[in-house]
Amino acid sequence: MFYYLHGSIALLEPNFAVVDCNGVGYGCAVSSYTAAQLKLNQPAKLYICESIREDAFDLTGFSSREEQRCYQLLVGVTGVGPKAALSILSCGGPQAFTLAVMTGDEKALTLAQGVGKKLAQRIILELKDKIGSTGAELDFSGPTVSAPAPSGNSVAMATAALQELGYSSGEIAAALKGCDASASTEDMIRHALRAMVMKG
Repeated sequence: MFYYLHGSIALLEPNFAVVDCNGVGYGCAVSSYTAAQLKLNQPAKLYICESIREDAFDLTGFSSREEQRCYQLLVGVTGVGPKAALSILSCGGPQAFTLAVMTGDEKALTLAQGVGKKLAQRIILELKDKIGSTGAELDFSGPTVSAPAPSGNSVAMATAALQELGYSSGEIAAALKGCDASASTEDMIRHALRAMVMKG
């Protein structure tokens, strides 16, 4: 099983990259989001998902574990294949995808090639709970911040979604600091993502 590949990018196209690992080139399908973060002849690490069939052994590479996790969730949805999943992640990456699911924004999902309204609705229906309804199981024992995040179900849902993207409890609490306690889950997610982007 491949967990990740680390090497020099020997070939780079919008949806395909070859990683040279000690003289062996591994071809990986990638999203435009990941391709934009790679540079030809520069070192890179790609997290890998394998697809092994009778007539093929395909590798799909991701620049982050967050994108890898979103891909795994997507291909678990009926009717979503590897190409459609990569197409969705090409439209803004894991953050935009998670926000679209949490806010029920089917239009954002249909921007991806090969994704129609019905498929977008199915993705939202099947994944919204998986991404955002684990609030009761969250561990809030992370680092304490000077101003706690607002309490309530909305923050639990927003925190669950942000944890799906790989952010720690401390990072999420800091990003939600100052957020309106009466804000919706969607607004809290937007607030936190903006704060994290500005932080760098």
